[in-house]
Amino acid sequence: MVEQLAVDPLSRVFSALADPTRRDMVAHLSETDATVTELAARYPVSLQAVSKHVQVLESAGLVRRTRSGRERPVHLDAEVLTLMDAWLERYRRRAEERYRRLDDVLATLDDSGRASTTSTTTEEGAAS
Repeated sequence: MVEQLAVDPLSRVFSALADPTRRDMVAHLSETDATVTELAARYPVSLQAVSKHVQVLESAGLVRRTRSGRERPVHLDAEVLTLMDAWLERYRRRAEERYRRLDDVLATLDDSGRASTTSTTTEEGAAS
């Protein structure tokens, strides 16, 4: 299960989150901190396997561990999620802009799918 993670931070994050168990761990840690033992109780895998999942998340910067007495609780580090948000938002905006342009083109068509004769030259130019 030891994985070689990509070099850039965003690729490391997406690579770490490619695994459904790790995504579920992030979801759980968004609600509350947990020790590796507490996390392991949630999954039908060994404590060692959970520990390796946490290491992958930690290497990606998604979680960090602190020391609290004898325990080392795992915390979600939401700062990396901001990096993901920014990346996703950029492509979401581009996709929305493409759909808006498609809506503009569709608005110029009549029921038979032909360009409406009532559309203006400006509208047709914007659609191409």
